[in-house]
Amino acid sequence: MGEDQGGQPSTPPDTPVILHSDHLFQGGRVLHILHEGAVYQLRLTKLGKLILTK
Repeated sequence: MGEDQGGQPSTPPDTPVILHSDHLFQGGRVLHILHEGAVYQLRLTKLGKLILTK
C-alpha cells in the first residue's frame, strides 16, 4: 500500500472504505449526501438506526 496525494494510506480499489457514523454525523442526527445530482438524507433515529431517504 502506498500513499495518496494527501499523505493518507491508499487502499486497493476492491477494498471497502469504512467510515464511522460518529465522524459523519459530527454530533448531529441528519446529514445530506449528493449522489448523481440527487440529494439524499441520512438520519440517525433515537434507537440508533440509520434511515436513508431521497
